[in-house]
Amino acid sequence: MQNNGLIKLFGFLFGIVSIYQLSFTFISSNQEAKAKTYAEQKISASENDYLAIREQLAAEYLDSIGNKSLYGFTSYNDAKGKELNKGLDLKGGINVILQISVRDILKGLADYSKNPVFNQALDEADNLQKASDEPYVESFFTAFAAVQGTTKLADPDIFANRTLSEQINFEMSDEEVRPIIRRKIDESIISAFEVLRKRIDKFGVTQPNIQRLGTSGRILVELPGAKDVERVKNLLQSTAQLEFWETYKNEQFFNFLTQADAIVSEIESKKAKETTTTTEEASAIDDLLADVEAQDSITPAASANSLLELVRGYGFQGGPVLAQFAKKDMDKVMGYLNLPEVRRLLPKELRYVNFAWGKPNANAEIVDLYVIKSNRDGIPPLSGGVIVDAVQSYSQIGQPAVSMQMDAKGARIWENMTGKAFKEASSIAIVLDDVVYSAPGVSNGAIAGGRSEITGSFTLNEAIDLANVLRAGKLPASAEIIQSEIVGPSLGREAIQSGIYSFLIALLIVLGWMIFYYGSSGVYADIALVLNILLIFGILAGLGAVLTLPGIAGIVLTIGISVDANVLIFERVREELRKGKGPQKAVADGFNNALSSILDANITTGLTALILFVFGTGPIKGFATTLLIGIGTSLFTAIFITRLFVDGRLFKGKTVGFSTKATKDLLTNNAFAFLAKRKTAYIASSILILVSLVSLTLNGLNQGVDFVGGRSYTVRFDQIMNPTEVETNLIAAFGSAEVKTFGEENQLKITTKYRIDEEGTEIDQEIYNKLYTALQSYLPDGLTFDAFVNGADDKEVGIMSSIKVGPTIADDIKKNSYLAVIGSLVVVFLYILLRFRKWQFSLGAVAAVFHDVLIVLGIFSLTYSIMPFNMEINQAFIAAILTVIGYSLNDTVVVFDRIREFTNDHPKWALGDTVNAALNSTLSRTLNTSLTTLLVLLAIFIFGGESIRGFMFALIVGVLVGTYSSVFIATPVMFDTQSKTGQDAS
Repeated sequence: MQNNGLIKLFGFLFGIVSIYQLSFTFISSNQEAKAKTYAEQKISASENDYLAIREQLAAEYLDSIGNKSLYGFTSYNDAKGKELNKGLDLKGGINVILQISVRDILKGLADYSKNPVFNQALDEADNLQKASDEPYVESFFTAFAAVQGTTKLADPDIFANRTLSEQINFEMSDEEVRPIIRRKIDESIISAFEVLRKRIDKFGVTQPNIQRLGTSGRILVELPGAKDVERVKNLLQSTAQLEFWETYKNEQFFNFLTQADAIVSEIESKKAKETTTTTEEASAIDDLLADVEAQDSITPAASANSLLELVRGYGFQGGPVLAQFAKKDMDKVMGYLNLPEVRRLLPKELRYVNFAWGKPNANAEIVDLYVIKSNRDGIPPLSGGVIVDAVQSYSQIGQPAVSMQMDAKGARIWENMTGKAFKEASSIAIVLDDVVYSAPGVSNGAIAGGRSEITGSFTLNEAIDLANVLRAGKLPASAEIIQSEIVGPSLGREAIQSGIYSFLIALLIVLGWMIFYYGSSGVYADIALVLNILLIFGILAGLGAVLTLPGIAGIVLTIGISVDANVLIFERVREELRKGKGPQKAVADGFNNALSSILDANITTGLTALILFVFGTGPIKGFATTLLIGIGTSLFTAIFITRLFVDGRLFKGKTVGFSTKATKDLLTNNAFAFLAKRKTAYIASSILILVSLVSLTLNGLNQGVDFVGGRSYTVRFDQIMNPTEVETNLIAAFGSAEVKTFGEENQLKITTKYRIDEEGTEIDQEIYNKLYTALQSYLPDGLTFDAFVNGADDKEVGIMSSIKVGPTIADDIKKNSYLAVIGSLVVVFLYILLRFRKWQFSLGAVAAVFHDVLIVLGIFSLTYSIMPFNMEINQAFIAAILTVIGYSLNDTVVVFDRIREFTNDHPKWALGDTVNAALNSTLSRTLNTSLTTLLVLLAIFIFGGESIRGFMFALIVGVLVGTYSSVFIATPVMFDTQSKTGQDAS
């Protein structure tokens, strides 16, 4: 091989650069281990909350050494920023997709117009979105055009308002307004992205990731290592709508409260009578008299449905708190107060009152109801837009608080408001996202300078987060979590352990097999393989890519791809040696002849991996990333590095073995009549496909929450659990639930669609509470709600991971999955057509792929209810299907490439003889590659952890079926559709 020196230089440089990139990971990990040891030595495990204290001490230790020079070329902070990123499934943390409400943005752009056509169009757009994946604004334009009549987008009470007066005037047509609105919406989403980024940067996790997803208003946020679920959700979803309002004095409403109670009691009494009457009408005739007698004895229990009966206390006289109620009664109370009959009781001067709840104290069940002095338009005298800075501070009594500084305009308004409050001895309510955080009085006159303080029942983290949110600014619209995945740190640690085990076992199996089968040349292939792995990790670290558990699976699968390239080369070299060629000539011809097959096989696999990268998200994208990198490095190491070692050995006059005594004559001189068996294969495959289709029709597939929406929780217990018994309890709580054993017998996977169409942290909190209550009898005594829900490094019991997928994004995931599979088939068909110049080759390859996919689906449909591991159809399964497609094509292309070669070398051979000869000559490579790949997959399946077991099972089935189809489906279909069919093959 020419340019050996250049290859050596490149190999050396690539290796050194990879080691350099990975050195940062080892350095940062080493410093973190020292910090952990330091914290453990300082804090005894007998201390209260020792884990949190140790974590804080370790963080302080790392902060103290952050910028100190290490090894002369880096520091801890520098190394941390360059280390190999670990995904949530390996490190634990929180991954969410937020949907910025374009509806809210449109309402804001229209200055909250009350135009009926505009609001009807918004409602219709909501309905259109349920069956469409186009951006919300396009659905709005469609809906508006359908109902507009003579109304225009540029009407003064829609978009030609004061706010947009510089961009839109009332003379513009709808076609002129639409691009302006699209641009404004895009600007708002960019603004939301920047606000979220600022919040996340101050949250305190390393290597956070935030990405905008397309143009739909969706934003992906990944926070590796985050543990406090509710804190993260509040941080991300809070719009930070800060408002300052004047308040009424509670004595102004005491008479109203009494009158409202009378109205409520009367309404509830009527409801009770109507319910009784309905029950009587449904009764049997022979019980009529008894029912009438029972009705006569009924006395309306007004007190049971009375407003005053719900009161748990009152605020101090003259203050802004009207009364106190139980948390569980909040919706009921607000419903009563907003009844038209009740609102009509308010005197004219109080008619714009806004009843608002205060921020509940931690672990308290009582919440204050404030009386806010609102106005017709609901616009506060002072809003959070005037805040220029906010910092966490402490109140006069040492409680966490937030201090704020306003701009000049805000300072003037604040001075006027506080001056008025001082004169009237009233309060000013500080309201954030419709919750009253505090309502302080003013005791020393007007406050100048624009400084203010929010106090309340804050924890330190709440105060820090609130200051962070206010400093970052408010979101331009509400943000709802439409998909979330939460992995506890202890589960992540277990995933790392299982990933390492599977990786090392698979590597040892492959290294040993190559030496056993190919002798000394196998040793050189193993050296190239180890360099290949080093390059993959080095490139991942250098690119800042994220390593996930499926990503590790992708690396392990890359081992199989790398081996396949070497197997192709070594088998061709063995063929040349059997022809009597000398070692150097045989090696040169073997490498050259194998090159075409290697490139074709890897390009087809690479195309499917590329499609997976485009359509996949999260861990699946990690799998595609490592697979793509692995294909590139495998080609380099197999073609160049292995050749370098072999040529170097031969150049020195030494021999290189390409087989051992046990494998020297194995699978050589084959003369199997494969095509003669094709009809039998067609019948067998037809039966398998028919069974698969019947099962798919009758049984369907076990679709995961990725595809149907819902919430899924992995919950671990300290005892062996009966899933049927737990499922019964959860159905009583949620109405619908599915419970399965997940891995060990003390771990369950719980799935429910309860309130999946509704968004908000309060919904998530309700489900956590229901889950905790329903499972409490199975949990250890003393396990708190926080310990059950939130992550911890030593967590052994409770929610280990969870995933939530809203129905809208579930539809998008399903659609993208279909597009990915169909797209890969089309791309591969076109590539094979381009390479082999005959549509029959493309048809044979695609027929084999369809065959493989249908059988894999059928096996999953037939066995998902009886297999002892999770067999959900989710994004990981789609990744497996695409990998199966790539593998099947890899096998098929190698055979097709040999057919093309034999056709060119032996033009007078009958087509049947050519095909059989090609199949026999590639049989050793086909079985060898399949066996090593299966051994690798089995190692991951057994040792790789429960979360990817179904994924691996799909790949194992796919490899078996793909190996069969490349020989008995793809090639026979190609043969039967050629113009000279049936020759020497009947």
